[in-house]
Amino acid sequence: MRKSLLLLFLVLLAGTSFAQSRKGLYVNEVMVVNDSSLVDEYGQCTAWVELYNSTHATMDVSSIYITTDREFVEHFKNDEASELRYAVPRNDVNTKIPPLQYAVFHADGMPGRGTFHMNIKLTPNAVNYIALYDSNGETLIDEIEVPASLGSNQAYVRLKNGEWEIHNGTTVPADYVTPGSPNEVSEKNDKIEKFAVNDPYGVGMAIMAMSVVFSALILLYILFRFIGMLNARSAHKKKLESHGIEVIDNSVVSSKGADSGEEIAAIAMALYEHLNAHDQESTILTINKVKRAYSPWSSKIYTLRELPRR
Repeated sequence: MRKSLLLLFLVLLAGTSFAQSRKGLYVNEVMVVNDSSLVDEYGQCTAWVELYNSTHATMDVSSIYITTDREFVEHFKNDEASELRYAVPRNDVNTKIPPLQYAVFHADGMPGRGTFHMNIKLTPNAVNYIALYDSNGETLIDEIEVPASLGSNQAYVRLKNGEWEIHNGTTVPADYVTPGSPNEVSEKNDKIEKFAVNDPYGVGMAIMAMSVVFSALILLYILFRFIGMLNARSAHKKKLESHGIEVIDNSVVSSKGADSGEEIAAIAMALYEHLNAHDQESTILTINKVKRAYSPWSSKIYTLRELPRR
């Protein structure tokens, strides 16, 4: 049991370490001479370096080093101050790059302008070395060499296959300069183009759309019809159960026990006799004289008045 828990802990620890790795971070695009391409929040056009998070998890790039120093490791070990490296500040939520997204750092030599303004500068008409190091100052994340032939408003970009090429910033899709977005832009969709060739008038598209709609309506009708039948059957069953009748295999059975035939006949006869009862009399009318009891309330002596004497 202890060995299993220890193994699980080691696996989780390894997974956490892998998740925090910055090996998926790349230098994606660089512009050395920026005359009219990208404008920063201060309205200035300066050189810039674009980083790309190629992983499917958010990556925090705070505390990494962006440097143009080829001897960065030695200088870092000796704790030598250098203007050729920039430490990305911590405690800035903007340094968290979402999955498959980008972050642009301005190489203007003015770190006081914000997190994304570095103290390093790039040299025009010269080979520029750019490297990314992890916070320990030893782990190399990525490095490139920007050729000296890079001209004004031209960008040195990484392609999907890992190769590099120069983009001129023209309107040709393959030559776009794309800070903060994918380097390869396509104006055509192969599937749409193929569909347009096979169905130029849209008849197939209309038939497919109508088929989908009517199929969905038929399925909804069947579904609601089935649900209604189930609800009706359930309501009928509950009604029978409330009257003491149980339904077993679609057969109605009284849950209180069935009465015998003799009992049913006796109850029916009693009801018939009660509802149809009457006297059988002859045609002779009999009158009996009844002697009334004396009552002072009906005595005439109390009802006649005596005339006065003259």
